[in-house]
Amino acid sequence: MALVEEAERVSLEEGVVYGSGGGRELRCDIYRPPAGARQTGAAVLLVHGGSWRGGDRTQLRRYGWRLGRAGYVGVAIEYRLIPEAWFPGFLHDVKAAIRWTRAHSGDLGIDPERIGIHGNSAGGHLALLAAGTPNVEDLEGDGGNAGVGTEVAACSSVYGPSVFHLEAPQRGSRPAERLMENPDSVQTARAGPVSWVTPAFPPTCLIHGTGDELVPVAATELMYEALRAVEVPAELHLYPGQPHGFDAQPDFARQNGNIISFFYDRHLARPNED
Repeated sequence: MALVEEAERVSLEEGVVYGSGGGRELRCDIYRPPAGARQTGAAVLLVHGGSWRGGDRTQLRRYGWRLGRAGYVGVAIEYRLIPEAWFPGFLHDVKAAIRWTRAHSGDLGIDPERIGIHGNSAGGHLALLAAGTPNVEDLEGDGGNAGVGTEVAACSSVYGPSVFHLEAPQRGSRPAERLMENPDSVQTARAGPVSWVTPAFPPTCLIHGTGDELVPVAATELMYEALRAVEVPAELHLYPGQPHGFDAQPDFARQNGNIISFFYDRHLARPNED
């Protein structure tokens, strides 16, 4: 279905301020389900990719339309990019967006306990990291929502990095210097979502192409293995031979959207059903 046709069914509110960082406002776009259509009472934050250096909140627009049509409120966020901010600055921005969404659950028409988070590439990394890390406070602007929890009920990641290295590469790792200005061993470990896996990690959906030469498919396999080792509900979807960014193709974007919305149907829309 063409984007324009989907846009006619899902309402989009652009440029809503959710917080601040680095002395400036941070904004999001809100996708709302059509009036009179299915309403799940749940929200999914959408975190764009771009190697922590590029991209914007419109990048996952196809996912926003798809989730909106499925009855979810989509909250597509921006975050500060390198060199305006380095790790963990952009994680603080994502956390601020989760707090804002929870604090404004009444206005958004959602249950504050049914918030999920999705990301592609660098956004997938941040989605996984936000899902696994404690309720840390934003070190800068909190949008007036300090003290609101940052936990999420479910998470999905498409070809997101999960582990980093300082010198010698490890299985599935990416260089820590890609996201840290002055990396050290402690921060390098903390930047990897695999380091934060515990039985409390939320249900997670992982998608990757096996032909990815930017983020090795092993990064997603490692994340999946770590989650399953502690019995976290997790699912892994691999596309043979597909490169990084394969879902820029409409057919793959549609398929991914179906996988992700079905995943959230089971873990956000009907969390107490088998």
